[in-house]
Amino acid sequence: MSSESAVLTSPSAADTTAASARRSPLTWVPSLYFAQGLPFFAVNLIAQQMFVSGKVPTDTITHWMGILSLAWGIRWLWSPFLELAPSQKGVVITFQWLGSLGLAAVAFATHQPSFFAVSVAALLAVSVFSSTHDVSSDGIYMAQLNNREQAEYAGWQGAFFNVARYASAGGLLILAGNLEKASGFATAWSTIFGICSVLMLVLGLYHVWALPKATDVRTIKPTAQDVAKTLWHVIADFLSKPGVWLAIVFILLFRASEGQIQTIGPIFLRAARQAGGLGLTTDDVGWAYGTAGTIAFIVGTMAGGYFAAWLGLRRAMLWLILAMNLPSVAFVFLSVAMPTNFAVIASALSLEMFGYGFGFVGVILYLMQVVAPGKFRTAHYSIGSGVMGLGMSFFRWISGDIETALGYRNFFIWGLLCAVPVLILLRFVPLSAATPAEPNQPIEP
Repeated sequence: MSSESAVLTSPSAADTTAASARRSPLTWVPSLYFAQGLPFFAVNLIAQQMFVSGKVPTDTITHWMGILSLAWGIRWLWSPFLELAPSQKGVVITFQWLGSLGLAAVAFATHQPSFFAVSVAALLAVSVFSSTHDVSSDGIYMAQLNNREQAEYAGWQGAFFNVARYASAGGLLILAGNLEKASGFATAWSTIFGICSVLMLVLGLYHVWALPKATDVRTIKPTAQDVAKTLWHVIADFLSKPGVWLAIVFILLFRASEGQIQTIGPIFLRAARQAGGLGLTTDDVGWAYGTAGTIAFIVGTMAGGYFAAWLGLRRAMLWLILAMNLPSVAFVFLSVAMPTNFAVIASALSLEMFGYGFGFVGVILYLMQVVAPGKFRTAHYSIGSGVMGLGMSFFRWISGDIETALGYRNFFIWGLLCAVPVLILLRFVPLSAATPAEPNQPIEP
């Protein structure tokens, strides 16, 4: 699942005594996390390539991509109030169907004169629906599975979230590129978002049957006032942690380089060679990112986890930060060498994705092991990941203006330089929790 998928509130407790009578989690865990990934990548990956094909200016694309990613960074503000819903299963299915409607609206927008404005409005709705859906779907996962089962099926979570990545960056972009050549822009992208819409509709219908009903053992449901009061206490406790402000700056800057490169890099790949880009087609980008790139990302993530477990966070962090900046190295090479051989380009992009996956482990472990521990562990992890998401939104927002001022080659060099502040902060930021978890206390509000 995505880095921004932590839940702020604790899920309802599962009735473990009925475990033997439950439907197998394999009937719903894979499909649930595919349903998390599909709209996420539709908003953050597929839409960007659609805008490039639609000749939208780079700075306009990056400004709106920053805004479109914002919902995943601030959803912890409203996620506690989902506790008030009578059924988390109902919330999940409702937001899958709302997401389907939003994606259908994007498909409709491609044929309109005001295509950009309509599609952005629809994508904004999809981002809110999807980020809210993720909270309740994670809640069902945690409520229905005990600790052993959560660990057992965690691999299925990540695998099928990445199936959505593969389907988006690979299959759908390749199809879009071929359809652009055969039928033109509007038909091609209307078809792609129509497929996404149908998939979300079908997933919602399937989950009416497949998703378990969460069992709530509480006799008294919280009120909106109770939830708001608890949220306030959680935020106040988070901000009172020793060294929290330095930690916030560290989290914001950790992905400063990668956030900008991940935004401008795909645009550079599509830009014409006379404009300083590589002149790839939509399907070229799909083949590069959706095949070797996706595999490299998964391998990098796994390798980063084992590497950090072997060395420990304190000794591994420097190497994780350096790996996080391999995307800048890859794009500096591409912008200087300007290769025409697709195998060379794909290899460089595989290095980018491997470094991203390997280094991303660093910020996740920092949130889990340094920022989150304490009384409200799950909630504080969610706030920390929200801070990270806000940083990503900001750096996506400014990346287009910086690229316009510097040009592609100098922009990617700038991306490398953005690693310097976080490397300096590493000498001062705490790498162990100041407030360890209290085993005899609840860790959620």
